[in-house]
Amino acid sequence: MWFSEPSVKIWLYTEPTDMRKSYTGLSALVRQKLKENPLSGNYFVFINRKKTQTKILYFDRSGYCIWSKRLEQGQFNTGKAPQDKVVIDGTRLKMILEGIEAKKTRQYKRFKLP
Repeated sequence: MWFSEPSVKIWLYTEPTDMRKSYTGLSALVRQKLKENPLSGNYFVFINRKKTQTKILYFDRSGYCIWSKRLEQGQFNTGKAPQDKVVIDGTRLKMILEGIEAKKTRQYKRFKLP
């Protein structure tokens, strides 16, 4: 697993996505549904209807990259979101990918560069 830079946003698309889509289909979904620029370098996370497969689309300096994971058992738990897209951090993404659900947590204040 890679580690994203702190300046990069990670967008979780909460609607079920057809996992047959590749670079062109996912980038079109980013433009049309999420209203974001797929060339921005941000990460866009998509999960299928059964919640057993995920794809992450991002653009590095020279082209699109897709990272994919399919579960042999269990589901990805993203929680309930009132909107189509949610900004998450790298820690939350790793928790989703590893199947960890934190029902009650406390986040202590940390220094953050402006």
